[in-house]
Amino acid sequence: MTDELDVPAEPSASDNEVAERLGNERPVPGAGFRGALARRLAASDPGYGPRPQRLRLMVAAYVGAGSLLIALGALNATGAL
Repeated sequence: MTDELDVPAEPSASDNEVAERLGNERPVPGAGFRGALARRLAASDPGYGPRPQRLRLMVAAYVGAGSLLIALGALNATGAL
């Protein structure tokens, strides 16, 4: 493995041509397929609804409790507890 890479600061003209060709020739599904997919996804939506109130508070409580348990485990493993 080498320490230094020979990466040019700017892409070459051939790199730009390849990037443009890939952008222009990118396959895109047809409108009929996209519409059918959107209808299918909308029909299969479980409809979980809005997020619960105080979601951030609940997440913070879970993270705090988990951190406390990890800290207690670490103290127990090192013999400090």
